[in-house]
Amino acid sequence: MRLNEQVVQLAPPDDARLRFIGRIRTPWPDRAACPRQGSPDGPECRLELDPCWHAALAGLAAYPAIEVLYWLDRSRRDLVVQCPASDGRGFGTFALRSPVRPNPIGTALVRLVGIAGGVVTVRGLDCVDGTPLLDLKPDRALFTPKAPPKAAP
Repeated sequence: MRLNEQVVQLAPPDDARLRFIGRIRTPWPDRAACPRQGSPDGPECRLELDPCWHAALAGLAAYPAIEVLYWLDRSRRDLVVQCPASDGRGFGTFALRSPVRPNPIGTALVRLVGIAGGVVTVRGLDCVDGTPLLDLKPDRALFTPKAPPKAAP
């Protein structure tokens, strides 16, 4: 903990169950090595999906950018005030993009490089190698919802 940071006492989590769909492979072995934010021209990273989710990738290659949601499994979950610059100036957790959160869900808008089998290759991530993968979605700015099916006559 840094000067002026505050924690809250938490009961064990019991209100949601997440299902990891795979693992993220990056060049960064720990949080200290990770970039602060991903870059579209950063190194290629792999999203390795569990085999049961491979069919869920159908159609994703049509999007040049996708949103990746991941679980920051090495993060603290109890800080309510954080001092990101180590200078004693505190900010509420919800005013920061810190991985330290009550529910440490990371998001990244990444450039899709390719899909082969159950592996999605992207650029623009900023997480530790082996991070659990939660979900993938087309970039919301590029997504056009499909028309609803026509009613039977």
